[in-house]
Amino acid sequence: MKQILLADDHELMLEGVRAVLEIEPEWRVCGLARDGREAVELAGRLLPDVAILDLVMPVLSGFEAARHIRHASPRTEVLILTGSDSEELSAEACAAGAYGYVLKTDGAAALLAGVRAATEGRPYFSPGVKQPLRAVVGGAPPSSPARPGPSSGEHVRGQPRLTSREREIARLLVEGKTNWCVGNILGISVKTVETHRAHIMEKLGCQSIVELVRYAVRNRMVSP
Repeated sequence: MKQILLADDHELMLEGVRAVLEIEPEWRVCGLARDGREAVELAGRLLPDVAILDLVMPVLSGFEAARHIRHASPRTEVLILTGSDSEELSAEACAAGAYGYVLKTDGAAALLAGVRAATEGRPYFSPGVKQPLRAVVGGAPPSSPARPGPSSGEHVRGQPRLTSREREIARLLVEGKTNWCVGNILGISVKTVETHRAHIMEKLGCQSIVELVRYAVRNRMVSP
């Protein structure tokens, strides 16, 4: 029996998703959370096989909750359930440790497919999620227990050394930020961002942002 945790701040959505999931005789909804923090607490206590998280929730967002759940219950696969097909948000889902991103507009069939994939250790992103990040996730390996990310500048076996600023910029790029946005967030010029970006790509052997996202997901570069 696969145990599933649901988190959404709308009671009607919780009950509707629960009814859809429990059509499957081998699935059981073991917990309902109304905000991100409650989702993390329940995941740590119940250790579900799958956690389905709404993206926008009180206290902690779906992404924030996903990061904490990956530590509280490493065996739990996380699906983000959202109405947005934003490419940037799908990238952030990858960075947060989620291996599923299901659009509410795709209906029950997509939700069931996503949960089924998660219980089998396979990634699943809705067909409506924009390229190229859907392809990136499709190439991601099955998830493994989350480990704390390396501290800034720390060298991990098999991974090139990045400076603390390079790691900071890499994280923002993986989240889908433009060079201008990165510069604005960090208080540096676009030219400086471009220079750091070139160094990051060279060190990691990446030719594009798509490859950088894939590298970050596979190597757990982005710390929860």
